[in-house]
Amino acid sequence: MSARLLPTPTPARAAAVLREIFGRIKAPVAFRLWDGSEVRLSGDKALNTVVIKSPETFLDLIRDPSPYNFAEAYVSGAVDFEGDIFAVMPVANEMEELRVPTHQKLRLLLSLWKG
Repeated sequence: MSARLLPTPTPARAAAVLREIFGRIKAPVAFRLWDGSEVRLSGDKALNTVVIKSPETFLDLIRDPSPYNFAEAYVSGAVDFEGDIFAVMPVANEMEELRVPTHQKLRLLLSLWKG
């Protein structure tokens, strides 16, 4: 499914999707969305923040939430990391274990139409 065919997600909907996909990650990490809103995944103070610069980048990352896809987005400048880059490695390790079934990804992407 092309990101171009999907509606632009609202930050609130994007936050809900991020929590559902990455909520099992125990590391103190947060996401900052293109509008400046922050999504924390744990109650702890975030050691790292992943800055997602656009709704299109968000959609690309959700379609394939792998460390490789995040690294590629970082290299291209579509995301940025704030904090100690070495401290984010445990997050990447947890993401390696993350499995998002296709039906869940489709359900989450389609939920973006609900607003």
